[in-house]
Amino acid sequence: MSSPHSPKQNHLLAALPAEDYERLLPDLELVPLPLGWAAYESGGKLGYVYFPTTSIVCLLYATDNGTCTEIALTGNDGLVGIALSMGGESTPTRAVVQTAGYGYRLKTAILQKEFTDGGHLQFLVLRYAQALVMQMAQTSICNRIHPIEQQLCRWLLLSLDRLPTSELKITKELVAGMFGVTIAGIDEAAVKLQAAEIIQCTRGNITVPDRSKMEAHVCDCYQSIHQESIRLLPDAMAVS
Repeated sequence: MSSPHSPKQNHLLAALPAEDYERLLPDLELVPLPLGWAAYESGGKLGYVYFPTTSIVCLLYATDNGTCTEIALTGNDGLVGIALSMGGESTPTRAVVQTAGYGYRLKTAILQKEFTDGGHLQFLVLRYAQALVMQMAQTSICNRIHPIEQQLCRWLLLSLDRLPTSELKITKELVAGMFGVTIAGIDEAAVKLQAAEIIQCTRGNITVPDRSKMEAHVCDCYQSIHQESIRLLPDAMAVS
């Protein structure tokens, strides 16, 4: 029986020319990414980059007092460990799995060699880095000026863009930790969205029954992030 997993479930890898993809394939290792697992910690050395396929990883910025705030999401649209492509060996952010699933990891040395040699992977990763920086900037603005229920809609839509389902398996505690708010704050926002029939919540699950309602309610930050990704990575987005 053939495996249901493939590196081409990741849009960056799928957008590679056949020759580049075949060269990387022996070094791409399928790994489970369990809920709440930290792919790396702030200041930690990065031994691998990860190309998520069926999982989503949240990038968090940790303050000196231990508070964490979500600054970006990475799923099948990109890779985790972007600092390696910028010449760094560590990063000031944490990367925590918010939706369990799978991904492929690649040793640091192999990615660095690909960058030294140039080629299409370098081009795609640098474009993705630009899209990620834009997402971080827009998320920072959103977290500052928009109410928590609109932030939650933006986060949910970005998550659903990276999954083949309308349901997210996640706890309120993890959501509250990503947004840097109390569980009560998440509960209040969820109640408002449920009353408007935008989401349905059960223990450990959030379902979006009608995406159009959420798109009508979300702030314009979502479209700004989404459209920039399409502009910067048209080939990768075309394989989604």
